Amino acid sequence: MPTPPVDPLFLAYPLRALADAALTRARELGVAHADFRLERVRSASWRLRDARLSSSADTVQLGFAVRVLLDGAWGFAAGVDLTAQAAARVAEQAVAVARLSGGISRAAGSTDLVELAEEPVYPDTTWVSSYEVNPFEVPDAEKTALLADWSSRLLAAEGVSHVQAALLTVQENKFYADTAGTTTTQQRVRLHPWLEATSVDERTGAFDSMRTIAPPVGRGWEYLRGTGWDWDAELAELPTLLAEKMKAPSVEAGSYDLVIDPSNLWLTIHESIGHATELDRALGYEAAYAGTSFATFDKLGSLAYGSELMHVTGDRTAEHGLATIGYDDEGVATQAWDLVKDGTLVGYQLDRRMAKLKGLGRSNGCAFADSPGHVPVQRMANVSLQPVAGGPDTDGLVSQVENGLYIVGDRSWSIDMQRYNFQFTGQRAFAIRNGRLAGQVKDFAYQATTTDFWGSMSAVGGPQTYVLGGAFNCGKAQPGQIAAVSHGCPSALFRNVNVLNTQQEAGH
Repeated sequence: MPTPPVDPLFLAYPLRALADAALTRARELGVAHADFRLERVRSASWRLRDARLSSSADTVQLGFAVRVLLDGAWGFAAGVDLTAQAAARVAEQAVAVARLSGGISRAAGSTDLVELAEEPVYPDTTWVSSYEVNPFEVPDAEKTALLADWSSRLLAAEGVSHVQAALLTVQENKFYADTAGTTTTQQRVRLHPWLEATSVDERTGAFDSMRTIAPPVGRGWEYLRGTGWDWDAELAELPTLLAEKMKAPSVEAGSYDLVIDPSNLWLTIHESIGHATELDRALGYEAAYAGTSFATFDKLGSLAYGSELMHVTGDRTAEHGLATIGYDDEGVATQAWDLVKDGTLVGYQLDRRMAKLKGLGRSNGCAFADSPGHVPVQRMANVSLQPVAGGPDTDGLVSQVENGLYIVGDRSWSIDMQRYNFQFTGQRAFAIRNGRLAGQVKDFAYQATTTDFWGSMSAVGGPQTYVLGGAFNCGKAQPGQIAAVSHGCPSALFRNVNVLNTQQEAGH
């Protein structure tokens, strides 16, 4: 498949002239490092209720940022006036911020100077994500017509009272240049379609809902035409599953073996591994937004994160991954690496400062800013649990369970400020009796500590069960930033996990 072209509207901006003006002025003011980033981020969304369009939006963020390193202190400033004079002025503002912040740090007695890990220079590179049809080239009428058709199919099914449908699409363009000589031009496309069916029992007033489990992806419009997901099959199955859930008994609280589907397990990976292995969080640099991490740096190479079956990677290169990019926002070529190997913590997610600070060598490309008005921070890669070669399929995992639950789809979740104590629910759960599925139960949540949960993993599915899940809306930093990230995993079996009855717990 040929690589799609970079949007000519983006290339028409004076990218290099603005970068030259900003970086030249920063050099004149004596910085040790400066980088320039111009971004155009287009986001569009459509929402339907009962097959009728209820809202739509199409927005563009456009601007540039200059970040400098002067006497061991960062400075940052941003602008929207795309002229050389404005770019030079923003560089001057960034240098002024660095001087001020450095002075404050020195007056407070701080000796914590910012240094950056070395990175090769990439003189003039272009990268475009893997997709076939840019969703922004598809007429809006076609998008709403498809969502309305899907909604109508669900509404026509017995027991479905209401349907919500949504489509979120993003095209992100970035131009980066720094004083070392790296210059990158990039474009990535991502989208997230979903539908949720609600059933209401008019006699009793009871109601429940069920959402599609199709993940958000780094693909184009071809995803909604069936490339990478069988939408027809999922939409045909959803009403029957919802009807069964409406009649399902409430789960009996207790200890269960759990077979967890990738559509649920990805979120547990995100919260208990993805955030916990961000090095800035593990070192306490990130604490105000969702806390630090139990996986502190002194445990690198020794922490028993889980069972010996556990192999988790960080990956900024995975095809169709939401966190996949060619070069990060510090000019680092992206990579894949181990975070947990044979159940032991062996790595972290790094930007250039964190890599240098702890002597870990090169950054693994985890710097990202969600807009031209925000400074890059260390953000999550595609963090994924690897399948076992020759491992069982999901039915094979279920066959190993006498009394348990098979959990599908993500729903609500909760985790503490050190990424250690958690509980998760799901879209649906099936009782397992003597190695077979025995109908749905509801009102369930599984609860554990991170190391106990991953330590209880006794079997991992094969590549045939592997799915790349994820989310558009991972939050971090203050001011808050949002990033899209994927998490791949196979189905997996966990022994003796505590399961709560959420209805009973709500009454406590």
